[in-house]
Amino acid sequence: MKQVSAMIMVVFLSLFAGVSCVQEAKIQRVDFSKGNLQVAENGRFLVYQDGTPFSFFADTAWQLFHRLTREEIEFYFQNRVGKGFTVIQAVILAELDGLQTPNRYGVTPLLNDNPETPDEAWFEWVDEVLKMAEKKGLYIALVPTWGDKVDKKWGTGPEIFNAENAYLYGKYLGNRYKDYPNIIWMNGGDRSADGKSFEIWDALARGIKSEDQNHLMTFHPQGERSSSEWFHTSDWCDFNICQTSHAQTDYAIYERLLVKDYQLTPVKPCLDAEPRYEDIPIGFKPENGWFDDADVRQSLYWSLFSGGFGYTYGCNSIWQFYEEGHKPMCDARRNWKDAIDLPGSYAIQYARSLLESFDYLSRVPDQSVIISKNDDNEHKVVATRGKDYALVYIPTGLETTVSLEKIEGAKQVKLWWFNPRNGEKTNIKRTKSEGNFIAKPSTSGKGNDWILIIEKIK
Repeated sequence: MKQVSAMIMVVFLSLFAGVSCVQEAKIQRVDFSKGNLQVAENGRFLVYQDGTPFSFFADTAWQLFHRLTREEIEFYFQNRVGKGFTVIQAVILAELDGLQTPNRYGVTPLLNDNPETPDEAWFEWVDEVLKMAEKKGLYIALVPTWGDKVDKKWGTGPEIFNAENAYLYGKYLGNRYKDYPNIIWMNGGDRSADGKSFEIWDALARGIKSEDQNHLMTFHPQGERSSSEWFHTSDWCDFNICQTSHAQTDYAIYERLLVKDYQLTPVKPCLDAEPRYEDIPIGFKPENGWFDDADVRQSLYWSLFSGGFGYTYGCNSIWQFYEEGHKPMCDARRNWKDAIDLPGSYAIQYARSLLESFDYLSRVPDQSVIISKNDDNEHKVVATRGKDYALVYIPTGLETTVSLEKIEGAKQVKLWWFNPRNGEKTNIKRTKSEGNFIAKPSTSGKGNDWILIIEKIK
């Protein structure tokens, strides 16, 4: 009885204080029984075959097949599922000497570096990892090859693809994986499709699609570019992704890439699939400082509220699964197992919980919600609106004036603060849906980001 009374008292005090803690947010696991993923009717989101929304929240794990044991993959998958991730981005022919350096079981992917002679042992390993992911409730955004095998530019290479063997390699992959329930094809691999590369990437995509019409496909571009530059009208490109990359620190890069993609016709879903990684040097130069969890949250909500249907998180040590014995890329400074719980990774579950608590498919970017001056890209306030709600992201806690008149049919609204650092939701007040509201966060400065929730009272 004492325990029950104590619990009642905690609930009472929470309600009295107007605080709802969603730190242990209940988020839905991926449900493959709902059918294959497809583009929603409005062209803005991904949904299951039965029409229910799919929350695309990915982690960047480019070297997954190349550097981890099955026990390490089990550990990694479990961690990511627990944080609300639904997709893992990984590469079959990996970047870091993925052709010559074998995986942890002594296997390399191709015989004689020939895309027409895949090594069965390697692809049995890929099969196994895909099935492990399925059991955990994870999609794999499967990248057929990193870009250095098409256009070396930087990296190890060698260039092994032409249009003819790319098409055949694509057919092999499409036939092998067409019936797996948990694949999203991510053609490309940190490269442009300029010049001769265009026909190679296009042939690879067409090869996959010649065998596999069950899975969606996109293209992963090099930094500060978008798939839409080359493939927006290609019938195999189901949604666009951009890479805002690891140098830009303000909102201008989203205006240049994501906002532009959102406005294209025909309409296609879009998202940032490689933003600033947590714990990577800004502009790849340690003297500039390092991106941290505040930078992650900023890119997360700038992306989502500007029209992104989902988001990809990245951590510098995780994408390469850095540990002693490996060459640290991009100044990686932590063992990946020490980096797996960096604070930015927790932001995913809070963002999912917030968005899934409202009507998912009606969400649109709407800067008209913001009334106050908002022309400083370093402190850019970004708003999104859907059926019966609006959300306003204030990245550095600045006082912001918003309109209360943007929610259709609302006579009264509830106002809440949502803390993206810990998932807490705090009641502000109820008020008429008219005029403006001056939002004054309790803290300000970098790392003190807040989301104002405007919710229709039904």
